[in-house]
Amino acid sequence: MMDDWPIFRRIRTQGTPFTLSHAPSYARAKSRYSKGSDEPLSAGYHLISAAEAGSLVCLFTNPIWLVKTRLQLQPSLHQNRPYSGFYDALRTILKEEGWHAFFRGAAPGLILVSHGAIQFTIYEELRKLAIHFKRNKRTENSDGDILNSFDFATIGAMSKIAAMMLTYPYQVIRARLQQRPNCDGTPKYLDSWHVMRETARFEGIRGFYRGMTPNLLKNIPAASITFVVYENLLSLLQRKRQRPTGW
Repeated sequence: MMDDWPIFRRIRTQGTPFTLSHAPSYARAKSRYSKGSDEPLSAGYHLISAAEAGSLVCLFTNPIWLVKTRLQLQPSLHQNRPYSGFYDALRTILKEEGWHAFFRGAAPGLILVSHGAIQFTIYEELRKLAIHFKRNKRTENSDGDILNSFDFATIGAMSKIAAMMLTYPYQVIRARLQQRPNCDGTPKYLDSWHVMRETARFEGIRGFYRGMTPNLLKNIPAASITFVVYENLLSLLQRKRQRPTGW
């Protein structure tokens, strides 16, 4: 039975989606805040639950993001020997800079946790509004029948755009903090405040949104598809659970 699978147990209170990496901690947080009640969680509790899950994922994955950023940014001719690959970068960073270097950019990364939380919360609220709007015309259908795939795609895209507009500057700050130090071991930026001051001074507000256009082109379709697949899969699972014979 699907109810016996932990990942599907209480997969949503009101339809909040999540990435697979966030799923276990997100589900535990929602269960803790709901206290066994079947009543829908408020937007605030959705926000807190998503933030808890995202913070844990951020701390565990920051070293991977740091290596990824450095591999993407390193020029073919660097003052130091270029990294030959992922594992070489790990070894070199640990040898030259110590283990603490793997957590450069963790502070703005933790703030970036709000991206998923904001997106999930906006999606939930827009979904409620869409259901309420359509329910005025169709009172006999269930929520799953009221909204269609186009609605889910549109709401997903809108929530992604809103979240990116609010949080993208922190992605720029994190990426610049994670650049490889100079050959003398001195980093270009000392901390997040240093990045903010230098970026605002030399590039203005636009500097905090560099690279956002390709990010939008990549993430908006992905978000729309993710929400469409999620909602339709969830609807399918719910119909399966309602069958008396089960799976």
